[in-house]
Amino acid sequence: MFNRIALFLATNLAVMLLAGVVMSLLGVNSSQMSGLLVMAAIFGFGGSIISLLLSKTMAKRATGAQVIVQPRNEGEQWLLATVQRQAQAAGIGMPEVAVYDAPEINAFATGANRNKALVAVSTGLLRSMSRDEAEAVLGHEVSHVANGDMVTMALLQGVLNTFVIVLARVVGGIIDSYLSGNRESRGPGFAYYLIVMALELVLGLFATMIAMWFSRRREFRADAGGASLAGRQKMIAALERLDASHRPSTLPAQVEAFGIAGGIGQGLKKLFLSHPPMQERIAALRNQPSTVS
Repeated sequence: MFNRIALFLATNLAVMLLAGVVMSLLGVNSSQMSGLLVMAAIFGFGGSIISLLLSKTMAKRATGAQVIVQPRNEGEQWLLATVQRQAQAAGIGMPEVAVYDAPEINAFATGANRNKALVAVSTGLLRSMSRDEAEAVLGHEVSHVANGDMVTMALLQGVLNTFVIVLARVVGGIIDSYLSGNRESRGPGFAYYLIVMALELVLGLFATMIAMWFSRRREFRADAGGASLAGRQKMIAALERLDASHRPSTLPAQVEAFGIAGGIGQGLKKLFLSHPPMQERIAALRNQPSTVS
């Protein structure tokens, strides 16, 4: 928790310092800048925080995931027991465990609170994976929860949104002022709104690249966590099974980034992937010093 708060504060401080330097160089009024930062922060963080708080509910509805309250068979008993053991080892509260109907091998974790999270697996995973492979996938998802990845991603997205809103409006105002002959008495011209929209699109693309870069880093960390909880060979075998399945994800967009499967794309598209290519993840585990066999 402390690391996430420190990252959040450090990133915000960096944004504020950078914004201050840019505004000083461009001669933007400090009082105007303060109001803009407040407005941008409200809109920038509002959506990501609300999505985080509703993430469990949205994920259940979007996937039709059924939470296991009373195990109906030995498989569900094994799922609950495995997640409970891994959660205790990771130092988090017992997540809700759910199963959703989907043909592909996949699983995801979400939730705003690491002690009240949700871990869900697809029926395709239960049909196609061995217990050892499934154990590693569950360890991967439990590691996402223990690392606080959902909260960190939401905070990072909020910071990036805020920066995009501020920079687009400041640069848009400067360009509009230049085009209008620096007439300060008139309000923003039509060009201002067009420029802001264009800048938000362009800057939004760069912000997405940054968010997806971080998302790919967290997948490597979750793979390492899964290897620690279940065993490195089990984690490698699980990733190899996922790599061989070649089934596209059916997870909704709001949940897809938190699934274990992903990372298909070439060229520039790779910059917008939430997951590294599976072969890179497997290679990273194989090159990692072994602590758990």
